[in-house]
Amino acid sequence: MQTPERVEKQRSPFAAAFFSSIQPGLGQIYVGHWARGLAWAAPTILLYAFTAGVIRSMGLVDFAAKFTAPSWLLGLLVFLVIDLVYRVASAVDAFRIASRTPGRRRSPLASISIAGLIAVVLVMSLAHVALGQTVFGAYNLLNGFNDQSDDPNSGNPSPDQSLSQFLESILPNGSLAPTPTEAAGATPTPAPTPTQGDWNGGNERLNILLVGSDAGRANVNEYLTDTMMVLSIDPPSGRMALISLPRDTQGIPLPSDWPASRAYGGQYPSKINTLWTAAAHAPSLFPVGSNGPSRGFNALKGALGTLYGIKISYYVAVDLLGFRDVINTLGGVMIDVQVPVYDPKYPANEGKGSTKLYIPPGMQFMDGSESLAYARARHTTTDFDRAARQQRVITSVREQTDLSTLLAPGVISQLFSELKQDVRTDIPPELFPQLVGLAQNVDFNNKISLVLTPPTYSTECYAPIGETGPGCPANSPLYLLLANVPAIRNAVHNVFDVDPAVQRQREQIAAEAASVSVLNGTPANNTATTKIADNLTTYGISAVVPPINSGFADRRDYTDTVITAWNGADDSASTTLSLLAKLFKVTPVTGTDPNQSADITVVVGTNTQSPQRQQ
Repeated sequence: MQTPERVEKQRSPFAAAFFSSIQPGLGQIYVGHWARGLAWAAPTILLYAFTAGVIRSMGLVDFAAKFTAPSWLLGLLVFLVIDLVYRVASAVDAFRIASRTPGRRRSPLASISIAGLIAVVLVMSLAHVALGQTVFGAYNLLNGFNDQSDDPNSGNPSPDQSLSQFLESILPNGSLAPTPTEAAGATPTPAPTPTQGDWNGGNERLNILLVGSDAGRANVNEYLTDTMMVLSIDPPSGRMALISLPRDTQGIPLPSDWPASRAYGGQYPSKINTLWTAAAHAPSLFPVGSNGPSRGFNALKGALGTLYGIKISYYVAVDLLGFRDVINTLGGVMIDVQVPVYDPKYPANEGKGSTKLYIPPGMQFMDGSESLAYARARHTTTDFDRAARQQRVITSVREQTDLSTLLAPGVISQLFSELKQDVRTDIPPELFPQLVGLAQNVDFNNKISLVLTPPTYSTECYAPIGETGPGCPANSPLYLLLANVPAIRNAVHNVFDVDPAVQRQREQIAAEAASVSVLNGTPANNTATTKIADNLTTYGISAVVPPINSGFADRRDYTDTVITAWNGADDSASTTLSLLAKLFKVTPVTGTDPNQSADITVVVGTNTQSPQRQQ
């Protein structure tokens, strides 16, 4: 009896190519060529195993953090190219084997199979290109942060009339008071030993200057740094502090080895928010950078580092106009406006003219321009209110941005472009993974807020009402804050020295997680209640002015503070309630109301004294 010859089962060439595009070698195994398939699959399987071992050893977060370094992103780009070539080769090989199976007759649908192979290769290529564009965008962004043009406003520093007038308005004698060397036209003096330097890692305290500015306004040559905060991180304790200096502060000491220190008698003679512009245009007085922007930012780091008595290693500068661009790209943002904002002279058309601005309280959906107006309005509120609104915009964007929004077509690339334009820093890109690792050990919910405001840290000099204060210049401008340097240095030096009892109290308050509503029981607007809520958050209390009834209480004629613990909060939030009673010097009452969403309410009366911020 004759044994029939074994006939291999015919397989679809298109299916074989598709399977190998997903996992190299899988199409060959599908056709029946196991040895060939395993040979194709071996390199990728070994790579998967190696990657899994590295992640297991490092941890997923630390491994992912490595890709914030340009060198790793560049390596990922190279890998994507190699991976694409390898998968295409494996798919073509599987297609060819399936097409040449012994006994297989040429099908009239062969041309369709070839078209399917081309489609598989095309889809793989498009997927790799899309991912590669995102990776390259991140690589370009990280390197672009450190690009330094001659002016953050896109114009080169030039001694034109408007700039001269600006310098005359901020500096003595109507000029930069050049040293004889500068006046003689000699080359700038060598750069002195900087008061700031690279972070050494380990347990060394890390200090980063955060700068916010209204850059990019029309017809201006100055770059006014209206927001200046130092982010300070203590690696051993995992604690962080934000140290804020008001823009109107004057009398900031300069490093003694700077020519500007000798020219100005040791202190910068105008408000600190003008120092960037003065330094950018005076290389011989501020020899701390290769061009205008680097001089400006290094001068700020040096001056604030000298004022605080610490080393400020890096800076991050953000243009407030970036709010508008980023929020528009993300499709808008919902903001809880706790206090209505009114500005009768809000700048319109990027500084050309003005308009009346009013933003009502409550939940408001805003586009980029509206959110920028909310963050920038200043004529009827303080700088501290303005800073709080800016933080609210940032927090709202962070909380409402999800993965689906970022993966929408064109969003990632547009964000990369906007961030590259609106954010500047001198942090070395290769340091980013280490900073991400440091951030994993920082308790961001337990931050210390140190605001260097009068009367403790400065003296208010207000000429029109005659309150010059001790040490205020006789011919002071309309308003300035004269820095109390010893008090500021002492506070910054001891900012992480927290009483263990206070720390335990904060931990108990965090564990209780009680919601506290601060309600306005007076005829006045919500400015006072918002400040009180903000001050309470520095104690770790989750306090807000709720948008319900525009933040007002049941009536507007309260004289004394009333604290009410609702629905058993006197037991579940006893530590929070005890602290509130101590801060406001009143005895809390209890109440039951199933419709009350807050655990504790604080009704502010006309006699209410705002608790001080906890430093």
